[in-house]
Formats: sequence, structure tokens, C-alpha cells
Amino acid sequence: MLVVTTESLPGYEIRAVLGEVLGVTACTRNPYVAGFRTLNGGQGAEMAQVLVQSRASAIAQMVTAARRRGATAVVGMRFDNRDITPNWVELCAYGTAVVARPITAEARQQAAEAEALT
Repeated sequence: MLVVTTESLPGYEIRAVLGEVLGVTACTRNPYVAGFRTLNGGQGAEMAQVLVQSRASAIAQMVTAARRRGATAVVGMRFDNRDITPNWVELCAYGTAVVARPITAEARQQAAEAEALT
């Protein structure tokens, strides 16, 4: 499924707007859970990996919600976050589920490649 941060999909015709979809995950700020800082004060590789995995999880949940609605793409995807507690942060991926039909050869190839990945 195509997931884009833009409001439109060049090469596609948006046939239907199905509404907002979202995916939510939480990650910790606790250094004992997330990994200690490096000696120079920067975040360790473990924390960066946790953040990447959290974003991927939120996107996957959003895509699942979009598929349940019959969408073929999500446009206007964004991330948002909020503190749940002093040690936990909620990460939300959200966008608009749409039914988009490729109308150019390049878009048809792109749609086929996106479906092969999922």
C-alpha cells in the first residue's frame, strides 16, 4: 500500500476518501529499559532502534486500519507524539485512507511494487 506525506498522488486518480486512519504505539524514556546513553552523552544505538521500530509499528497499524476500510493508499501521513507519563511517550501515525487508481504507466508500476512489499 502506498503511504505518502503529500495530499495528492501524482499519476493516480483518487476515487474515494474513506476517512482518517491511525496507528498508535508507546515507547519508554527509561534509560534502564531503552539503553544507556553513550559516553559522550548521545543516545545509544538501542534507543534509535526503538524509535525506528515504534514508528514502523505505528505505520503498520495505520495501514491495517486503512486496508480494513478498503483503501489502496494513505495520503497526508503524519506523526504525532505525547507524553503519557514521565517515562512513556505515545507515538501516533495518522493519515487519510483513500481509494486511488493508477492512471499512468509509472504509477501502475509503482502500485505493483508497493503491493509486492506488503
